[in-house]
Amino acid sequence: MSLEFHENISLKPYNSFGFDVSARFFAVLESAEQLSDIRDFVQCNGIPVLFIGGGSNLVLTADLDQLVVVNRIKGLQITEAQSGELLVTAGGGEDWHQFVRWTLEQGAYGLENLSLIPGTVGAAPIQNIGAYGVEIKDRMVTLEAFDLETGEQVCFDSGDCQFDYRDSIFKSRFPGRYLITSVTFALSHAFRPVLHYGGLSGQLEARGIDSPEPLQLSDLICEVRDAKLPQPGRLGNAGSFFKNPVIPVQQAALLQQDFPQMVVFDDKPGYSKLAAGWLIDQLGWKGRREGDAGVYEKQALVLVNHGAASGVDIIELAGEIQADVYKQYGVMLEIEPRCYP
Repeated sequence: MSLEFHENISLKPYNSFGFDVSARFFAVLESAEQLSDIRDFVQCNGIPVLFIGGGSNLVLTADLDQLVVVNRIKGLQITEAQSGELLVTAGGGEDWHQFVRWTLEQGAYGLENLSLIPGTVGAAPIQNIGAYGVEIKDRMVTLEAFDLETGEQVCFDSGDCQFDYRDSIFKSRFPGRYLITSVTFALSHAFRPVLHYGGLSGQLEARGIDSPEPLQLSDLICEVRDAKLPQPGRLGNAGSFFKNPVIPVQQAALLQQDFPQMVVFDDKPGYSKLAAGWLIDQLGWKGRREGDAGVYEKQALVLVNHGAASGVDIIELAGEIQADVYKQYGVMLEIEPRCYP
């Protein structure tokens, strides 16, 4: 079935902030067979294209004079590799959290720490999503993607993706070029929980749980996330709005001399990672509002739309926070979501 293209469609239902901006052209992709229709349409009309999944990592600041394609390609498959690992493949349009829960129900373990992260399977590698000590790069084996420039299906292994902290080749080098149609993960029959993350281990200890079961761990992570992060259906947001800054260890040591309570983590050799939420919280931003753009009352790392904020309002608020943090600590926070146009 050929792909249907629509004009002047509101994107409010398709972005987790709930910004009411429109796309000049719009389509919902349901199968890989429709991919050639996208390339033909883009070439015929001479316009750029924006691929989105759940729209949970976007800040839309104005109407988009382009084609917006929502990825809804489905499909779930498990095969056993010779190494004994379970290779689990999911279509790029599958809901991420539902996919994680499905893997656990199938006895395929390794993604439980990534429960309740909004978005789709195809969007997860772009951002290299991560939580509670696990990142996509730790579990992904390969992905299939459609190259808009050549019109071909391309396979990337994990090394090809150039994963970094909340980053990948798809986000930093080739934004808009590839649409991820499926992702394959290496999971395991054996449950080997990752419990070392401070916030998670503390919650387990408080509940007297030494050895959680897979679904029990997923449920706990959902509970912890729900307690400190607003779900987009209740309050518009894009999750963590700023990356945790990575700075040289010498700079981190000097900051800790002036601010002994500063939260600092080890990172790659020669570098330390600061907790952006702590930096913002210390400056009194948690719970503050400027019109309908605000900082979430329970987590300073999350910017929220209280109803009628625009993408511009959110970006302006973010800029004030960045300037305040830089003035106090000499560290520039980097925005995590993608901003358009």
